Amino acid sequence: MNKNSLAPSHGLLRRPPSLADTLAAKLRREIVAGNLGPGEKLPTEQQLSEIYGVSRPTVREAIRCLKQDGIVVTRQGAGAFVADPETVSVFRLDIKDFSDSGEIFHIVELLMAVEAAATEHAARRRTSADLRAIEAQLKAMQAAIDRNEPGVDEDVEFHRAILAATKNPFFRDLSGFLDHRVRNFIRTARANSAQWAGMSQTVQTEHERIFDAIVKQDAAAAHEAAASHLKNAAARLARYLKPAKKG
Repeated sequence: MNKNSLAPSHGLLRRPPSLADTLAAKLRREIVAGNLGPGEKLPTEQQLSEIYGVSRPTVREAIRCLKQDGIVVTRQGAGAFVADPETVSVFRLDIKDFSDSGEIFHIVELLMAVEAAATEHAARRRTSADLRAIEAQLKAMQAAIDRNEPGVDEDVEFHRAILAATKNPFFRDLSGFLDHRVRNFIRTARANSAQWAGMSQTVQTEHERIFDAIVKQDAAAAHEAAASHLKNAAARLARYLKPAKKG
């Protein structure tokens, strides 16, 4: 395959969410379109770096994403190759437009199914150590709010601490997959909450409801609080995106 056939149109690779994600999506489309066939070797890291004008670590991360999806396989010392579709047995999730209200609704349904159930299990199974870990992240989020910061990283760690309390590694793994693929919209909602008066504290109150239910080992209340939190996150994102769509 001629590497020039992969040359992107001007401005294709731009943020957000990241150059690696965007490059991975571009390569995925090339593979789906048949421009790269099963068993065909991808251009080298150096070649892809030159084609797309990105760094080799960015290329490496994009290939890692495709490998996680089962779209490509890597061979030691030989490079990356398009996987045989007959042998692919992984789930792929391609989000086309995070400003589309229909896609946001479907994403929320998926996240609710996973995270609300995980929070319910965490309420049943949490230990004293789990509670301390969850509470530490809750306090870290409040400290970020007090510093007038969005607290995105603290938010992510809060939910990870809850997942750890489920004692089910598959919840952690699936949430990690979703975190990489679709949780950017939740992060966007969180990062932009600060511009609405009192919104960050409202979000924190939702987290406190989740924590209180886990403390009480009230599984039903934990499930409801987590589901409500995700619904509200989607509503916040829609509120943020609405003005942008008028331009």
